[in-house]
Amino acid sequence: MNPFVTLEQIDQAADAVRARTSHRPRIGIILGSGLNSLADSVQKADTIPFGDLPNWPVSTVHGHTGRLVIGELESQPVMVMQGRVHFYEGYSISQVTLPARVMVRMGLEMMIVTNAAGGVNPDFVPGDVMLITDNLNLMGMTGANPLMGPNIDELGPRFPDMSQAYDLKLMALARKAASESKITLREGVYCGLSGPSFEGPADLRFLRMAGTDAVGMSTVPEVIVARHGGMRVLGFSGISNKANLDGSTVTTHEEVIEAGTVITPKIEKIIRGVLRSL
Repeated sequence: MNPFVTLEQIDQAADAVRARTSHRPRIGIILGSGLNSLADSVQKADTIPFGDLPNWPVSTVHGHTGRLVIGELESQPVMVMQGRVHFYEGYSISQVTLPARVMVRMGLEMMIVTNAAGGVNPDFVPGDVMLITDNLNLMGMTGANPLMGPNIDELGPRFPDMSQAYDLKLMALARKAASESKITLREGVYCGLSGPSFEGPADLRFLRMAGTDAVGMSTVPEVIVARHGGMRVLGFSGISNKANLDGSTVTTHEEVIEAGTVITPKIEKIIRGVLRSL
């Protein structure tokens, strides 16, 4: 089986999405662990289970509903991924990023990514929301870059620039929206690792020295693919647990999901504020 997704496979999925909705989305939103409920706010929604779409990877993780919700949010046409797939689920990194490729191929202009992340910055506490200002691509540095393999010239250049992976103007709108809603918005660098084991104390001390503020197992591959295709990107990490730098605590997926109930209303208010400002 070819580990690299082809343009034909991307177009098959994109055509299948178009056939199931009359909406023409402008903005893609990817919801991370425990953050699914934002999709319930989408109006005039068409819903498509991932399993109904050709070539589309299916979520296998608790907390990821696994469907597309296409409709309107704050009068903006949106395509919301209610849950995502991860590299650790056994898919190739090219398969993991097929949904973001489909967004590019369907002509979406922007992508808003969210995730649940461990707070490596000692000032962060569970329940905080962090605006992602940059990312540390450890998955890609160690060989799992989603742009490996034949470049699809129809989507973007062989060597895309990542110096401004996260859009400065969209970040300014996010800060404004958070301020108006009286939400404390942290800012920092998100590090994407492959998972699925949670990081050990030595891992976390290394990441902190490297400038990491929050760490998770997603997002960065999707952002790379979106930027490769010319989409503007905005990203948020919901801080679901405090990183265990000294080995004194145990992290569980259950606490990550539980934290989502506190984080989701904050992220929803900020995203809605950004959409209203566009």
